[in-house]
Amino acid sequence: MSDNMIDEPTRVSELLDAQAKAVALFAAIDERGLIRPGASEKEVSNEVRDLAAEMFGVSRFWHKRIVRGGVNTLQPYQENPADRLLSDDDIVFCDFGPLFDDWEADFGRTWVLGSDPVKLRLRESLPAVFDAGRAYFDAHPDITGEQLYAHVVSLAEDAGWEFGGEIAGHLIGEFPHEKIADDKIASYVAPGSDQPMRRLDSLGRQCHWILEIHLVDRERGISGFHEELLDLGQPKVNE
Repeated sequence: MSDNMIDEPTRVSELLDAQAKAVALFAAIDERGLIRPGASEKEVSNEVRDLAAEMFGVSRFWHKRIVRGGVNTLQPYQENPADRLLSDDDIVFCDFGPLFDDWEADFGRTWVLGSDPVKLRLRESLPAVFDAGRAYFDAHPDITGEQLYAHVVSLAEDAGWEFGGEIAGHLIGEFPHEKIADDKIASYVAPGSDQPMRRLDSLGRQCHWILEIHLVDRERGISGFHEELLDLGQPKVNE
């Protein structure tokens, strides 16, 4: 695939199609009951890998597969906590980046096993904070990554949670998209990212973004995660 030969309507269509497939994959995770007490995080991760291959022929994920439950939900993305068995009262999140015909999806959702009211409220807060963050992005055409980050942190706090991520999103596109290096802060929704998010990349293509919401209850030792496309319309998971 030649990145600079693909027209923008095609890029948008392919990114939306990749996310629609991720939506279907996560719906199948629910239907098959893969998030369940007694399964290990690694076991669930491998089952989702196999399910993606079965449903869509996915053979690659552009970032490491993440399934985390309980105290492991507090670990930053770059950490690799010890594998853990899911319990019957856990909060669990999954973060997957499957490649669909060389187009990246990045999708995250949270499950609650059991009826703990705090965990259920945390799960319900995630899409609400996401939607409010998107509304703020939509209302501010010249918004920068650091401005959006600051706003979603304040949204999290207003909802009664701590924002748990050092970033709140990143660029998304064809694989491999414009390299996201640790020192390339403009590729992230994060402090120090002072360029307008609505801009062209180094190849003259429109930048497209993922927004990720990581809400934490430090006292209870739990968190949840919600992630999907920010600047493009998308289908919703039935939750």
